[in-house]
Amino acid sequence: MIVIFTFICSFAILFGTILLIYMYKEAFGNHVIETELAFTNFPLSFDGMRIFFISDIHFRIIDERIIERVSGKVDLVIVGGDIMEKNVPFSNVEKNISLLQRLGPVHFVWGNNDYEGDFRKLDATLLEKGVQILDNTAITYENGGEKVILLGVDDVGCDRDQLDLALHDSDEGFRLLISHNPSIVEKVSIEHNISLVLSGHTHGGQIRIFGFSLGERGGLKRHNNTLLFISNGYGTTSLPLRLGAPAETHLITLRTSKNDCV
Repeated sequence: MIVIFTFICSFAILFGTILLIYMYKEAFGNHVIETELAFTNFPLSFDGMRIFFISDIHFRIIDERIIERVSGKVDLVIVGGDIMEKNVPFSNVEKNISLLQRLGPVHFVWGNNDYEGDFRKLDATLLEKGVQILDNTAITYENGGEKVILLGVDDVGCDRDQLDLALHDSDEGFRLLISHNPSIVEKVSIEHNISLVLSGHTHGGQIRIFGFSLGERGGLKRHNNTLLFISNGYGTTSLPLRLGAPAETHLITLRTSKNDCV
């Protein structure tokens, strides 16, 4: 019995150690998930528009191999909130913004963790770096009379979101909404004519046990006429561990199609 008990304990320790190493590796992965999304109302003149989307960076510094992989393939960059949290040095933020600006113009929406530190300094740093902050506002890209509108709301979890203001600031055209928290879709109606929502926040659950977690898994889902895109995010919070929800960034290509498809 003692031999069997010792064997079980040794196996458990070995398994636990291997699992922790695997979870740590998953937390610091550098995956670029390439996704093509097609919409019937996406402007033909913008067909093939490419967005690099990254959310929930937290303490991480973006690996330069990611930048090298997508360099020359990106039209604009969107940061879906939580570029930092409490105790993240501003040198990290500045380094990450500089890396992302090598890809294209950078757009940013606020996440809940961004308010844990000196958010006024973060705001000033982003503006100084030339980052377009979409805080309940919209920006329009136009080509030949056709328009792609990026709307951004402040964080839903902090009750700072005002979708009505972003919509008031928006033109008619293909509307893409960026919100750190995916729960914004509960406030999106058919009349808003928002085709796509990009979000993060959930970390994909970060640690999923047998597929279950408190956080929503990353991926695509429909809400009325709106397509919701949730990222697992790039960084972690609390523990630098992931299981069943690997770290990820995204290269999203938007297409014109006769039928909406993924």
